[in-house]
Amino acid sequence: MNQDERYMRTAIEMAQATEGQTSPNPAVGAVVVKDGEVLGMGAHLKAGHAHAEVHALNMAGSHAEGATIYVTLEPCSHHGKTPPCADRIVEAGIKRAVIATLDPNPQVAGRGVEKLKQAGIEVVTNVLKEQADDLNEVFYHYISTKIPYVTLKNAMSLDGKIATVTGESQWITGEKARADVHQDRHKHDAILVGVNTVIKDQPRLTTRLPDGGKNPVRIVLDTHLRTPVETPLIQNPDAPTWLVAGNNVSEEQREKYKAFPHVDILTVASSHVTVEEALHLLGEKGITSIYVEGGATVNDAFLRSGSVQQVITYIAPKMIGGQDAPTPVGGQGIKALKEALNLHIKEVVHIGNDLKIVSKPNR
Repeated sequence: MNQDERYMRTAIEMAQATEGQTSPNPAVGAVVVKDGEVLGMGAHLKAGHAHAEVHALNMAGSHAEGATIYVTLEPCSHHGKTPPCADRIVEAGIKRAVIATLDPNPQVAGRGVEKLKQAGIEVVTNVLKEQADDLNEVFYHYISTKIPYVTLKNAMSLDGKIATVTGESQWITGEKARADVHQDRHKHDAILVGVNTVIKDQPRLTTRLPDGGKNPVRIVLDTHLRTPVETPLIQNPDAPTWLVAGNNVSEEQREKYKAFPHVDILTVASSHVTVEEALHLLGEKGITSIYVEGGATVNDAFLRSGSVQQVITYIAPKMIGGQDAPTPVGGQGIKALKEALNLHIKEVVHIGNDLKIVSKPNR
């Protein structure tokens, strides 16, 4: 690993620490270096707050003149909630800018690099690009499609069961695997389930980590507004709760939720909620990522719609058996193997006594 890669690795690690808290902005890290000495470091912490370059340059102060700045994503060149970072880099007297990857946002898309070059700054790009791109898969997907990035999560036994024939499912996986799920919830804008899961399991769908964590928006696909007001999602105001309903629900049905300020009813254009309609509606509401924890029917709907960007599967070393014991994906399923969602396994890790497998579709 050469010097540029070494310092870029540091910037990437700083950005990784903020995963899940910068939405709808990307995660970005920056490091300022001169004569082999790190003068400043920073990461973008939250939308509307200072960007990574600003934090790093503020730490470096006047010593930044003549230095090199390492940034995981092309500096912005436009006025948003904060001033352009490219201007701040020029003002600081930076001599050289090493950038991992360019920003696909049409408001930036090469303009930041061009502004730095016009100021006489030497610009190097594509240093650890692949690692930097992995940081912001959600951001790239949302910017290009305007619909949320979807992670489909399930937990099952070694023989592919999510519950016994009697419906008992708590707990198939171990405590460490369940804690890991909460960490992944923290990283997403929203958690999504179907109304049948709400009725049957009475979930809270909150993030419960030792140090706290962000509670995503709770989303229920509920065509006919059957979510009981007694359920924890309605009674517990710890996170916004959005019920996505069809266009033929009555005002009387809506009325029962008005006593709960954290609950909103979103209505699609048709009488039955489809995955495609729901995703477009949620994208318009600014949801960039969704963690799907629905039942077998919801999982099937997402798979058949082609709307999955990541699959996370926890496998417990248990054998449950039973022809009628449920599996992670039910519903209609596919009729021909050529229609199957083909994935490549990106990561396999031990979580306690269980396995966690992260897979991505082959595009």
